Amino acid sequence: MSARTRPRGPGLSASFSSYSSSGSPGGGREILVQHLLVKEDDQKLLLELQQKVSAGEDLSDLAVEYSICPSKEEGGMLGWVRKGQMVPEFEEAAFGAPMNKVVRCKTKFGWHLLQVLSEREESVLLDIQPEELQVKMQDPKFVEEAQLIDVREPEEVALASLPGFQVLPLRQFGNWGPEITTKLDSDKDTYVMCHHGMRSLQVAKWLQTQGFKRVYNLSGGIHAYAVKADPSVPTY
Repeated sequence: MSARTRPRGPGLSASFSSYSSSGSPGGGREILVQHLLVKEDDQKLLLELQQKVSAGEDLSDLAVEYSICPSKEEGGMLGWVRKGQMVPEFEEAAFGAPMNKVVRCKTKFGWHLLQVLSEREESVLLDIQPEELQVKMQDPKFVEEAQLIDVREPEEVALASLPGFQVLPLRQFGNWGPEITTKLDSDKDTYVMCHHGMRSLQVAKWLQTQGFKRVYNLSGGIHAYAVKADPSVPTY
């Protein structure tokens, strides 16, 4: 199975969220993890699966057939994760595992076989206030160099818009989502906007999962921008 996963809708939570803990992000890197999960008392099955892996079978194929985690639908792929998003036992095993080596660990959910497929520098997701964006918009270089995305629908954009923003409607995600890494540069600063800041936050979080390193969500959306920063922009 390829380490690159098929893009999922930004409104869908990643399957590894079932392991989420209250820890805070950190560690400076993210890892791409796939796994399979069996019940705690299924040690015989666990040993059989380990033998299959040793014999060269793919962990993702085994996950589809044997895993009890919902991620089995995607070959056990948990996506890009950072420290603080998983229970401690899984996190310790995953962040300590050699690249591409299948290792096992036990958590309150049962026994896991996991594999780290890739790693990267941890991405950043921040809110940007309307006043701050308005100042940046005065600099022609900013509009040229930054990637500006408006995820509202065309009829909304017709009512109010900001210069330089590329319109990628959330309802049309199926059209542009799979091509996002060819449409945009994941290394560039990327700013996302909607009406009130909620749809754009969904897309901003999704962009992180696609490898975008610095993503900014316009706090309060274009409505807050019009009220707080530029009254010439219509409200609706």
